[in-house]
Amino acid sequence: MTVTANLAALGLDLPKAAAPAANYVPYVISGNQLFIAGQIPFLNGQTMHLGRLGEDLTVEQGIEAAKACALNILAQVNAAVEGDWTRVRRCVKLGGFVNCTPDFTDHPKVINGASDLMVAVLGDIGKHARFAVGAPSLPLGVAVEIDAIFEIS
Repeated sequence: MTVTANLAALGLDLPKAAAPAANYVPYVISGNQLFIAGQIPFLNGQTMHLGRLGEDLTVEQGIEAAKACALNILAQVNAAVEGDWTRVRRCVKLGGFVNCTPDFTDHPKVINGASDLMVAVLGDIGKHARFAVGAPSLPLGVAVEIDAIFEIS
């Protein structure tokens, strides 16, 4: 199945790739590596998933925020490879930041929302290394921010 078909089977659409919100670019290609800047859970310009885990949001809401970040990551990949998903060799790494209270410890569960979506959409090449850490705040008050590294041809 193709990425588009896998997304459709999950009831999801690839959003428009978000423009950078400050002085950076949304992705950089260096050799055969594609570095995706941190993506937040805004889909097609719609604000969502604001707040802190352990205070305003549940783990389930954090998982949904991570899925939205993963969709934005995939949108940036799509832009970088100009829609040619055959160029994507694998998702190498995800880096997940969770806006949370000091006593919140379920960071891995939250970032699993992105990891699970990456594998569901990309199959085996979606399996990746990862980190999941807590932060006292994130840009614009979002619940989650995730960056990524891909290998491409």
